[in-house]
Amino acid sequence: MDEDSRYEAVRSRDGRFDGAFFFAVETTGIYCRPSCPAVTPKRHNVRFFPTAAAAQGSGFRACRRCRPDAVPGSAEWNVRADAVGRAMRLIADGVVDREGVAGLAARLGYSARQVQRQLTAELGAGPVALARAQRAHTARVLLQTTGLPVTEIAFASGFASVRQFNDTVREVYASTPTELRAAAPGGRGAARGRDTAGGRGAGRAAPGAGIPLRLAYRGPYQAAAVFDQLAKEAVTGVEEVSGTPGDRTYRRTLRLPYGTGIAAVDERTRTVKTGTGTRPGGWLDARLHLTDPRDLTTAVQRLRRLFDLDADPYAVDERLGGDPRLGPLVAARPGLRSPGAVDPLEPAVRALAGREGAEELVRRYGKVLDSPCGSLTHLFPEPAALAEAEPHGPLGALAAALADGTVRLDPGADRDDAQEALLALPGMDPATVAALRVRALGDPDVAPPGAELPDDWRPWRSYAVQHLRVAGEWSR
Repeated sequence: MDEDSRYEAVRSRDGRFDGAFFFAVETTGIYCRPSCPAVTPKRHNVRFFPTAAAAQGSGFRACRRCRPDAVPGSAEWNVRADAVGRAMRLIADGVVDREGVAGLAARLGYSARQVQRQLTAELGAGPVALARAQRAHTARVLLQTTGLPVTEIAFASGFASVRQFNDTVREVYASTPTELRAAAPGGRGAARGRDTAGGRGAGRAAPGAGIPLRLAYRGPYQAAAVFDQLAKEAVTGVEEVSGTPGDRTYRRTLRLPYGTGIAAVDERTRTVKTGTGTRPGGWLDARLHLTDPRDLTTAVQRLRRLFDLDADPYAVDERLGGDPRLGPLVAARPGLRSPGAVDPLEPAVRALAGREGAEELVRRYGKVLDSPCGSLTHLFPEPAALAEAEPHGPLGALAAALADGTVRLDPGADRDDAQEALLALPGMDPATVAALRVRALGDPDVAPPGAELPDDWRPWRSYAVQHLRVAGEWSR
């Protein structure tokens, strides 16, 4: 899009582009999402930015009406396989907060200076600024949805000091942390928050009671198909799906960098109401129980990958909807998603050992939760534990390769390099590797081996196969 096209999107308050770019108004010093309901500013007063961090770096603060930091992530980072796309996925997963820019660069295979230069040239902000914007958003979520003390929130958000936390919140939101908490929708006594999803939460939670979230998505969302698939694949002890179709809840355990967690996501989708009806997109209600609040950002991003919430259904449906074979399927299920995974080992184990085999491995080698919650009793086994316990066969080889870094399936992994490394392992066939490109690496354009898929379906062949599978026309 050129700037005139972006301005037209702003003028029409087009929610399809929320997260794809941001605009700032020079006369007010505020930056917004394209669908902001405020009066449209004059064209000569508007500047455009590819990221919220770039707008913040230019001195603009977040709009209090549209919460531009709470939009779905840019779908571009899911599609792109270059260094910038991989870097954005790693930053979203919290790598810069945990390992610094040097750790990010090492994972990408570049020097820190090269990473800084590439991100700044393309996005208008370097890795530190991008991570800082994410920390500010996490702080707002915790301030407005939990009763955690402000000092705890500062460090849980990833800030190195309370002073840095205070300065950043004031700069980004033009409010102190206390003011930001008091201004949460619902009032001072029963504040309601907004998460990375945008929208209001279910009420401020006391420490330890869990964090209510709204996981935002753009465009239509076929929740039933996603929950059907998750229910079919659920590994007992780690996952469960309860309730009746249309009103189900998916719950699972999470192994996270600083501790563990239990997540619950509701099937019922919510829409965003405006003065003239509803705008495209909505959210899934969720709640996170974490042993360490520092894991909030990472936990949310892993849920977003699992539910494919940062996809661009408009682009997918436009390309696939014009195909004679897929057109009726797209019309029947607009916004169908391609689920990912919170742990890359899980789809690999299911592919190699089957669901029952995975459940047996969980019972034998999964870590038992300190506080089991209903049927959720274990964490999925770590690669090192499986490699030691099951040293032989394809599963042992894969677990060992993941444990020692020979194979990388994290958000920043190079997809082609990962495929080559997987195929070099004993017992790994092309079909399993293709499935892992879709589920573990989030590749939107995978053609299963032996399948002759038209080039017209590129770059969304993973979604095309998902349409065929959900419609019962694909059984591989």
